[in-house]
Amino acid sequence: MSSKNEDLQPETLAVHAGVEHDPLTGAVMTPIYQTSTYAQDDVAVHKGYEYSRTDNPTRTALQSSLAALEHGRYALAYSSGMAAIDNLLRLIKPGEHVISGNDVYGGTFRLFDKILQGYGIEFSFVDTGDLAALEAAIQPNTRLVWLETPTNPMLRLTDIEAIGRLAKSHGIWLGVDNTFASPILQRPLELGADFVVHSTTKYIGGHSDVVGGAIILNDKEAYDRLKFLQNAIGAVPGPQDSFLTLRGIKTLAIRMERHSQNAEKIAQFLADHPAVAQVIYPGLDTHPQYELAQKQMKMGGGMISFILHGGEAAARLVANHTQLFTLAESLGGVESLIELPAPMTHASVADSPLAVDPGLVRISVGIEHVEDLINDLKQALHRI
Repeated sequence: MSSKNEDLQPETLAVHAGVEHDPLTGAVMTPIYQTSTYAQDDVAVHKGYEYSRTDNPTRTALQSSLAALEHGRYALAYSSGMAAIDNLLRLIKPGEHVISGNDVYGGTFRLFDKILQGYGIEFSFVDTGDLAALEAAIQPNTRLVWLETPTNPMLRLTDIEAIGRLAKSHGIWLGVDNTFASPILQRPLELGADFVVHSTTKYIGGHSDVVGGAIILNDKEAYDRLKFLQNAIGAVPGPQDSFLTLRGIKTLAIRMERHSQNAEKIAQFLADHPAVAQVIYPGLDTHPQYELAQKQMKMGGGMISFILHGGEAAARLVANHTQLFTLAESLGGVESLIELPAPMTHASVADSPLAVDPGLVRISVGIEHVEDLINDLKQALHRI
């Protein structure tokens, strides 16, 4: 990343980073290079692009933008967030050990526990917010610490800087899933992470119309290996997906501000409602890690989890009767969503130590007018 980009604020980077005017036409937006292959002038001389699984100009622009947003040197884009995590974990060899947070996305747990363990990679699942417990889990063959912060769906935080120092002292990589915060609210590379991963499907894309993933990093050797794996395995986004994600990035900064502002007001409304037993939101001073949130996040984000006094039955009733909050999986779009993680996004961790309270409700707060969203939740809660 150039020093020019390093001097720019996130709001400006979101609009300009990685996007160059098309040299042929002067198009302001990066064109959709809808091609699988590229004409060459000579067998031995390549123009920089030869096959779109390997590279595509639209994807190159996306990767440059993502690297700049996270203040990283390199970025690689993938066809999904899970493809990005899978590609990163291929740096780990059979017989090596990974420490993972014990409150991660269900699909991540499924990949680690149900697939990669079968290929000889060892996993320990610990509370990454407990530095002593994490250090106790380190083994001679530990290669990677993997964490989400905030976590999905419990919105627990991990001190990235403290874990980064610990990992570095043991010669261990630190990977951070930064999907919930986005690079607007949190930049893990600056806090000591070696790898940052995103499901770009979520806040970065921001419009619930494209699936994608990304890895951002600074180490050239690791980048070269991941670039080889990206091409060899082939789980890459097409040019249309890359274009849509780039378009979403343009408004990422202002969307994250609105998501966070709305979520803080809704979290306070829920905290004051008699039907609500517990609200989990990093932007509330009742969150057990509120001070850490103030330290490493710019704002509290757009995700809220809460538990009702009536448990699972009450949660299902509310989730089934909102009108503006759509009952759906995923998150991070401009529209508000509501779900019950236990039977939906986290069904794969049922009957495991990572199982989610069936009465937990997770909402992704959109950018609609906050009073309309509060009124929608109010009428749904009134049915309990």
